[in-house]
Amino acid sequence: MKRMNKIITTTNFDLYYGSFQALKSINIEIPEKEITALIGPSGCGKSTFLKTLNRMNDLVPGVKISGEIKFHGEDIFAKEMNVNLLRKRIGMVFQKPNPFPMSIYDNIAYGPRLHGSPKKTELDEIVERSLRGAALWDEVKDRLKKSALGLSGGQQQRLCIARALSVEPEVLLMDEPTSALDPGSTIRIENLMAELRRNYTVVIVTHNMQQAVRISDKTAFFLIGEMVEFGETEQIFARPVDRRTEDYITGRFG
Repeated sequence: MKRMNKIITTTNFDLYYGSFQALKSINIEIPEKEITALIGPSGCGKSTFLKTLNRMNDLVPGVKISGEIKFHGEDIFAKEMNVNLLRKRIGMVFQKPNPFPMSIYDNIAYGPRLHGSPKKTELDEIVERSLRGAALWDEVKDRLKKSALGLSGGQQQRLCIARALSVEPEVLLMDEPTSALDPGSTIRIENLMAELRRNYTVVIVTHNMQQAVRISDKTAFFLIGEMVEFGETEQIFARPVDRRTEDYITGRFG
């Protein structure tokens, strides 16, 4: 069995929205260059946890936290942590495709321009590499100057993945990235994720348990703010340790 390199570790992590406790003492070690799926019923804390990993929840008023989240052993909430750099290293893809209202090229070039001012030749290389990484290059290489809003939903979501890849992150957070897509586009995104795990760590929130089985190496089951169980995906679905996990995956609730 291969040795697991941890990239993100959380210790006794709690999160409150005002007086409501959304996450309760979360302890998890997320392995590097694997796909970790977060499953559980609506409102159980999966997306809240995902957005905490690159401090997107900082933008929500009234959020309070305790406990620890470490990325490569560094406390992500430390005063000296550069949040912009953290979000460059831990990218995010949302549920609904959200391309910027600009050209396909400028969507991809946006991040690299923000974090520096690469030359045109460098930008051209970054745009091509990112679009190839998101399995989109062949479909759009002749229309890079056209608006990204003219792409199909599935293409827009792959564009958003390419945009996240353009700044060379280490981790990709994906919040139900296929829930707004048709089955054909969903399969393409799933195939893409399988490719991405060679070079990136992927953490995905999904309501689709078959998707978790198909694509993930590890699965965490969340329920009412708790992480009930975490382990190899095959074990979680075939031999869950906790009765609540079994009840959820067999459809007794959810």
